[in-house]
Amino acid sequence: MSEQASEQAVENPALDRYECRACGYVYEPEKGDDSHNIAPNTSFAELPINWRCPVCTAKKTAFANIGPVGTASGFKENLGYGLGVNQLTPGQKNILIFGALALGFLFFISLYGLQ
Repeated sequence: MSEQASEQAVENPALDRYECRACGYVYEPEKGDDSHNIAPNTSFAELPINWRCPVCTAKKTAFANIGPVGTASGFKENLGYGLGVNQLTPGQKNILIFGALALGFLFFISLYGLQ
């Protein structure tokens, strides 16, 4: 078994985040839920059956697994496309996008220095 395949097998589903399909709230096990007195490091599976979304009060069944923090967003089948950009985490994509916008703005402002 390759290293990458063994790393995927070791992934801990208890650290996966879950997103409410009704309002977009994301339950993160590392943070827990202060409004319902859920302690940090409580997995989604360990939440009580009567637990509800703290934003829209949707049932636990309205949540979808979106994976652990820091993983690339999107379908795993599509991560190989897009010149490698699809494998970036959301934070890395933000840096790339806003960094390019800031650089473009600086180039535009530098045109005022031409005579």
